[in-house]
Amino acid sequence: MGLIKAIGGAIGGTLKDQWLDLIKCDDMNMDTLMVKQTTKTGQISKGSRILVAPGQAVVIYDSGAILDASAEEGVYTFDQSSSPSFFGGQFGPVFKEMWQRFTYGGTPAKEQAVFFFNLKEIMGNKFGTAAPFMFEDWKHPVRNEFGEKNAMYVEIRCFGNYTFKLDDLALFMRTYAGTGNVVRKEDITEQMRAEVISVLESVVNSLGNEQNPVGALQLPDKKTEMFELMNQRVYDERIRARGIRLLGFNIESVTLSPQSQEDMRKYQTGGSSNLSRGSILESINTAAGNEGGAGTGFMGIGMAGMGIGAAGNMMGNIMPNQPTQPAPAAPAPQAQGVPCPKCGTLITGKFCPECGTPAPAPKTPKKCPKCGTETTGKFCPECGTPIPADQGPKKCPKCGTETTGKFCPECGTPVA
Repeated sequence: MGLIKAIGGAIGGTLKDQWLDLIKCDDMNMDTLMVKQTTKTGQISKGSRILVAPGQAVVIYDSGAILDASAEEGVYTFDQSSSPSFFGGQFGPVFKEMWQRFTYGGTPAKEQAVFFFNLKEIMGNKFGTAAPFMFEDWKHPVRNEFGEKNAMYVEIRCFGNYTFKLDDLALFMRTYAGTGNVVRKEDITEQMRAEVISVLESVVNSLGNEQNPVGALQLPDKKTEMFELMNQRVYDERIRARGIRLLGFNIESVTLSPQSQEDMRKYQTGGSSNLSRGSILESINTAAGNEGGAGTGFMGIGMAGMGIGAAGNMMGNIMPNQPTQPAPAAPAPQAQGVPCPKCGTLITGKFCPECGTPAPAPKTPKKCPKCGTETTGKFCPECGTPIPADQGPKKCPKCGTETTGKFCPECGTPVA
């Protein structure tokens, strides 16, 4: 059983008249990944035609077994008497090996169908990190008390988009799609977004080092390097295990947490000529105000690389009049809002500006029934006691009065 490619030029307005059935799938846009097509009887007659459009692959399914498959566009004749004819197309010789791994174990029911798969690059998939994660910023290194250079740790949030493609149709069908009628992009979006963010965090924290420093705000320019690193270390292994391959992700913007913005401001205030100067000046100013004297304050500064004379000159310049330090510049105001539960974009209104999802309602703190600690979670952060869910008002079975208690306030009837 299998498919035989029809002679070129046979496509025309007489297809339906010439052949018993014409099976095709016209709607394979960016939102559709797989579509199942069959006849009214659930059987594909010998001589039926199957039309494979550009960017599509077809799989012939018969009672739990795969008969044939192709990723080459054209018109094919279904011939039950022939052997599988053309495991080929853009997948080449690996197509046949791919389907040898596919099995449902056989099913007794007789069912024949054609599954159409979208082979195009699926674009327009947004992601956003709802919570900040740590990044080693080697573009702004700092020195410890021993004079060793280390990366500055900053908290960042990333927003962007990614693209993917169905790579192993057998895996995709076996691990996810099965023999359903249709699989759309939205069916896998939430899981994909979570896994893409996990891949992103692994990639960006493997990107820079002391010899190749990368700053947090430079990440949007490192698209090619990140994609190559992802493939080298197979950070997207969980995604590939479902027959899907990431073709790339693009970071559109990076934001620092308020604390990291303040740390960066202090670093820049310290200057680039001395990597630890900002922290040294802060320690000296603290030392000047210590009751035990400036000498006591200097004991813990760790002035690696600075001689006693240099330290004395610095003290002489600062200590006599103890001039007031200029007030630090206020950090840039942070956008207020709540993360979108769907794409992670900050919502400042009633709806997400990116995907239109309604903003989540603010949670009302509840008291722990055991220790009285207030929390918005499902468990008490102090003692771990489960927080009971809110119970709405109940109606009295006798007089209909609403109450949240165990007895009706009007007639005293017990309320279940």
